[in-house]
Amino acid sequence: MTGRFAAIAAGLAMTVSGVCQAQDAATTKLDVELNALAPSQKGCMMTFVAENNLQAPINKISFELAFFNDKNAVDRITVLDFRDLPQGKKRVRQFDMPNVKCETVTRILINDTPVCDGPAAGECMKGLVTRSQISVPFEG
Repeated sequence: MTGRFAAIAAGLAMTVSGVCQAQDAATTKLDVELNALAPSQKGCMMTFVAENNLQAPINKISFELAFFNDKNAVDRITVLDFRDLPQGKKRVRQFDMPNVKCETVTRILINDTPVCDGPAAGECMKGLVTRSQISVPFEG
């Protein structure tokens, strides 16, 4: 009977460990949301909401974004400085994009994270999860 109990206990421990690892993987991500596009005097004001759920604070991060136009062609590529993203905190970042008409932006793609100071190398891009609150798709 004790052998059977030990086998059940070992199986239960493996299940609990697997669930905990899955939860850790689910929470080790960098969420970046395209929240709004609004016409501005310069061009287009872009609002993003970012939340760092990686295992380290981000002291400085920038994203290289590609903007696609209504012909599905890349209109421009630019790097946006999101500054710091403390661990477990949401931050709103706005960027006024000169000479961009909001209505011509049909898709935005995060191409790379050229600066990611804090987490281990490659973790910012590996943990990246994107979503859009508006009709313009936002991909990573």
